[in-house]
Amino acid sequence: MTMFRALYVEKEEGRCVSRVRTITEDELPPGEVTVRVSYSSVNYKDGLAVQTDGRIVSRYPFIPGIDLSGTVVGSADPRFLEGDLVLATGYGLGVSHFGGYSELARVPGDWLVPLPEGLSAREAMILGTAGFTAALSIERLREHGVRPGEGGPVAVTGATGGVGSAAVLLLAALGYEVAAGTGKPDAAGYLRGLGAADVLGREELAGVAGKPLQQERWAGAVDPVGGATLAGLLAAVRYGGAVAVSGLTGGADVPATVYPFILRGISLLGIDSVHCPHELRTRIWGRLAREWKPPGGYEPLVAGEIGLDELPVYLETILRGGMLGRALVNLAD
Repeated sequence: MTMFRALYVEKEEGRCVSRVRTITEDELPPGEVTVRVSYSSVNYKDGLAVQTDGRIVSRYPFIPGIDLSGTVVGSADPRFLEGDLVLATGYGLGVSHFGGYSELARVPGDWLVPLPEGLSAREAMILGTAGFTAALSIERLREHGVRPGEGGPVAVTGATGGVGSAAVLLLAALGYEVAAGTGKPDAAGYLRGLGAADVLGREELAGVAGKPLQQERWAGAVDPVGGATLAGLLAAVRYGGAVAVSGLTGGADVPATVYPFILRGISLLGIDSVHCPHELRTRIWGRLAREWKPPGGYEPLVAGEIGLDELPVYLETILRGGMLGRALVNLAD
């Protein structure tokens, strides 16, 4: 019987308790494909998944981790053979189905993407859900006509977070002028290192609170923050521009008006990386592996590389907003 280690979350006396445990393959949920996990990553949602009041996981015991990459070691799905390199993000992984914080994972075949040529298992998880979400946001902006060198800079909110930092790196590599917004003044050097042309404070990027229209500043924006920050962005996007929104760390309510939409013809683009269609998902990962890959690769995004035993500390850190970029979880060693 195969035994392996995983970050196991259990409910004890009404509270979530996380610990690294050795479990057996029989304890994994159903799925057509079994993967020997090489890497995962640390996301804000993963931090919530181990909290008692996180509202992410509803059944225990549970293994979190919304990302994974690795090697197929068993398959009842003809699309995947033993030895294939794969990655998985989104769907129910790490939310309703055991996730990537495990040396072995069993998942539905429909959730898997063959690892594209040009991208290693490590690089795939440097990106993970956050990088994939950033790439989807950029794809939608490009479809809307937001192009490098046209109409001014593209704003990125929450720029030191997972989605934000990946967006800064990708946009800069694609030739866009990037204005990175952050509440961490000491992160300016990090963001400029990713390619940001300008680094602004959170309030400066969002503009005057409650003002329905502001000076036209942005050709477009990538926003994983939402809330009042999103309202400020909408009021400052140039005529015909767009904002791609993917998160709500700044709140779910948006105190905005219709004026930017009806007087400047701007668009609000919703980004869903969880149930993204498989064809689009595969295409975006292919671009990240090839034509969108920065010349220096994705290593500048790495805040640290950890093992299972260090995960609980990092999950607390990301909830406190104490992380720059991406934390990579190495399960191969």
